[in-house]
Amino acid sequence: MPALNPFGLIGLAVMGQNLVLNVESRGFAVSVFNRSADVTEAFVAAHPGRRLTPAKTLPQFVATLSRPRTIMLMVKAGAAVDAVLEQLVPLLDADDIVIDGGNSHFADTERREAALAASVKGGLRFVGTGVSGGEEGARKGPSIMPGGPASTWQVLRPIFESIAARVDGEPCVMHIGPGAAGHYVKMVHNGIEYGDMQLICEAYALMQAAGMSTDAMAEVFTRWNGGELQSYLIEITARILAQRDAFTGAPIVDVILDKAGQKGTGQWTLASAADNAVVVSTINAAVEARVLSSMKAARVAASARLLGPAPRLDIGAAELVPRLHEALYASKIVSYAQGLDLMRTMSEKKQWSLDLGGIARIWRGGCIIRARFLGHIAEAYRAGAAAGAAAPPANLMLAPFFEAVLNRAQGAWREVVALAVCAGVPVPAMSASLAYYDAYRSARLPANLLQAQRDFFGAHTYQRVDRPAGEAFHTAWPEVVG
Repeated sequence: MPALNPFGLIGLAVMGQNLVLNVESRGFAVSVFNRSADVTEAFVAAHPGRRLTPAKTLPQFVATLSRPRTIMLMVKAGAAVDAVLEQLVPLLDADDIVIDGGNSHFADTERREAALAASVKGGLRFVGTGVSGGEEGARKGPSIMPGGPASTWQVLRPIFESIAARVDGEPCVMHIGPGAAGHYVKMVHNGIEYGDMQLICEAYALMQAAGMSTDAMAEVFTRWNGGELQSYLIEITARILAQRDAFTGAPIVDVILDKAGQKGTGQWTLASAADNAVVVSTINAAVEARVLSSMKAARVAASARLLGPAPRLDIGAAELVPRLHEALYASKIVSYAQGLDLMRTMSEKKQWSLDLGGIARIWRGGCIIRARFLGHIAEAYRAGAAAGAAAPPANLMLAPFFEAVLNRAQGAWREVVALAVCAGVPVPAMSASLAYYDAYRSARLPANLLQAQRDFFGAHTYQRVDRPAGEAFHTAWPEVVG
């Protein structure tokens, strides 16, 4: 009788194939299944000599796995996951582990976990797992964010730690928390990614407005990637700007249509933030920028009718670039601060006990938002601080390292946003980040007038600055005539 395999994967699209090859290369035999049997056969045939066991049917697939069976699904989020589970679950036994490695909505993960726990006597264990890094990360080492029952971690840990990216010898994976914590953290990761990408695009737009060539921009981003802004997204931006189109010889970025796509995780982040009354204005601006970009025909028509200045900056590159560096860095800090605040709030609501420092550590490698400054975030939110050490800050902006950066950068940041506004260059994410910074640091906001308005038309009451907190007051306002 052939030996049973410790790991199985369903769904052999590119991400699934690369994860299988990664797992097998670390010494684990893998069973594989795809809805189309010919895809399974072609994949295994393309990798002779590898410890891969193909299966044409799900019963055959399940029979090749050792117990507790560990099965990872890499299928499209949504109905496809439910369809696979409907066929798979009747074949499994108590304590088997099913891992959803797709970008599923965390509410779907919560629903599926509850259903699987009640599906067989003793219950199946369901793990919603975020996987970031794209195709290359899946093959060479992603950042992995598994949630689910704590009991699953000891089973999954040897495999996940072996296939994850590593930074300073540490694997970029940890058990995130119970329930849907893994998929939730991955969702917020993607929201932060939206913000990161939009901020870089705004920096590019301002360089364009200053008359810089794409080659000059590529040099700037390459230089930035050697300093404080070092990140995967900065690195690939430099490479994109240096790339020429094979057909025209023009910079490739100049022949790409300015209509951005999105998969929905950014919108999910906004919805969760609204549900939890958390401000994620930078991420919101980034999502809205993608929506506006998709309205190409409307924008072209409006450009002929709505007046505004020509998008040109009257400043040389030598003056602009250092200011832009500061504006980009400060805005990026705000974007992460908002994402971390959302995770902290949801963690308290769900009692997940998220380790924000640990999450920042596993984002340092493998994932799309990997960046040097995540090490500083990990330090700011380090879990289990030594006795006497300062508690994690209420907001990332208040961590000493980031407080110093923001105080240093805020002058140049304001100049850049002002230049953009005066030139008619839209910088929604940088502007939103600066507005958040200014609102957060304001001891008094005009919400006193807003509260008076609410009391005027709806008798919603207000508190007073000269009375104890919590006391409610109402004014008999004059009637509006006409």
